[in-house]
Amino acid sequence: MTPKRILIIALAVGWMLITLSTGWAADREIAGVNFPGEKSVAGKQLKLNGVALRTKFFIKVFAGGFYLENPTSDAEEAITSEQVKHFHLHYLTSKATAEKLQDGFKEAIIEANSPEMVAKHMGAIEQYAAWLDQDMAPGATSVTTYIPGKGLTLVFKGQEKGTIADPEFAQMYFRYNLGEKANKKMRKGYLGK
Repeated sequence: MTPKRILIIALAVGWMLITLSTGWAADREIAGVNFPGEKSVAGKQLKLNGVALRTKFFIKVFAGGFYLENPTSDAEEAITSEQVKHFHLHYLTSKATAEKLQDGFKEAIIEANSPEMVAKHMGAIEQYAAWLDQDMAPGATSVTTYIPGKGLTLVFKGQEKGTIADPEFAQMYFRYNLGEKANKKMRKGYLGK
């Protein structure tokens, strides 16, 4: 093998290793919304795990980015691991009314979790749904962050709505986004598949 060929192979291997090691740290764009590859949240450097586009009846509802301290394509690990987790949703329509958001959230989280868990945490489900109290418009955001030891916090249209401290409820929330009964296309996108 010639020295030139060895150099080309070495550069190619080096490039592949760099690409693999930063695979979850690259910026991503979806539906015209750019999600940075890394974000500092609660004193932790999170990496973009994946992005997804929510559509309904051919309407682009929102583009979402899912961030983790330790990226993974394993849904159960993403749901149950105790690490900072962060969903950033950027709305693309004015058709997402407060009523639709509240009803859609309750329906989806109830469907995604066991009846026992739903019964146990119905108060928290109702509380979170109540925070979705304004119609969305293009450019409006909904940001949900889980911090171990603190809980799940919602910032809706730039206003902090509150925190639900129970980590079990947080797992229910992430199951509704990433579990077996979540929207398949969005689940795949958020898990970087």
